[in-house]
Amino acid sequence: MKRETLFLKLAVILMGFPVLALCVFVVPEIANFAAELYPDWAYMKHLVSIDLYATAIPFYFALYQAFKLLGYIDKNEAFSELSVTALKSIKNCAITISILYMAGMPLFYLMAEVDDAPGIILIGMVMIFASMVVAIFAAVLQKLLKNAIDIKSENDLTV
Repeated sequence: MKRETLFLKLAVILMGFPVLALCVFVVPEIANFAAELYPDWAYMKHLVSIDLYATAIPFYFALYQAFKLLGYIDKNEAFSELSVTALKSIKNCAITISILYMAGMPLFYLMAEVDDAPGIILIGMVMIFASMVVAIFAAVLQKLLKNAIDIKSENDLTV
């Protein structure tokens, strides 16, 4: 493992731990809170759990793709189609996370209305916009990398 990407690989690994802790400790509490707010709708607990756990799957897949991308950089394969594919996967994961949170916004709204806490809606909106920023950034990097690969292949053919 090269020193240049060691810190970034550690950061990618460490990013997974807080989300894992949230999934284990906080998501069940949020689901129980939703069930307490709406005792007539017993399925609310399961909807909240499914929505929040479903967002963890693309998050961890995106972390895996970022780790692979750093591995390509270590192997001096940063300007390859593999890197473009990894960035495309990260972009798709971020879009998926955003869509899942948008699908869960009615649940955030119901919880905020009953508990009279508009900050719950704000938390949901922050999650949507943060994942969209990641998706846009990954799309821009993907396009730049693709253009750089095309220019490099043209130069290789010229010489």
